[in-house]
Amino acid sequence: MFSAVRGQGPLRTGRGAEGGGALVTLDETSKQIIELLQQDGRASYAALAKEVGLSEAAVRQRVQRLIDSGVMQIVAVTDPTMVGFNRQAMIGIKAKGDLRAVARRCAEVPEVDYVVICAGTYDLLVEVVCEDDDHLLALLSEHIRQLEDVEEAEVFVYLRLEKQTYSWGTR
Repeated sequence: MFSAVRGQGPLRTGRGAEGGGALVTLDETSKQIIELLQQDGRASYAALAKEVGLSEAAVRQRVQRLIDSGVMQIVAVTDPTMVGFNRQAMIGIKAKGDLRAVARRCAEVPEVDYVVICAGTYDLLVEVVCEDDDHLLALLSEHIRQLEDVEEAEVFVYLRLEKQTYSWGTR
């Protein structure tokens, strides 16, 4: 999942907890770069370099290593309703068997944009983005409820998105 970046200074990886992937240690400069990009993902390398006190080339290299290691990704976040997807929902799934395998199968469904294995009433939470209610119904009937080891799926239809943020910073 994560590529090792050994001996390259501020970004180090090691084995994390069972199933937790790699543990990545970031220095303060890399954390600052991440936080600046969380505020403005379109910031130029020159602007980032000025803020953190490095050369543009050094910032470009750090950003690329952060992306390559899986620490971050830079993407355009859209409002689904503005681009033709008028139905979003969270699906609570109760499953049997290997939850990681069920999660991987859920993640393969194109309409699924978020999958988490959790504790509590549901084994997995799956967020979907659909064109409309008919699309959601087809997705549930033909894909989600048909997945091997899915025993129950409860749908929570989004009525309005009040907050969505990606600027939680770093620790």
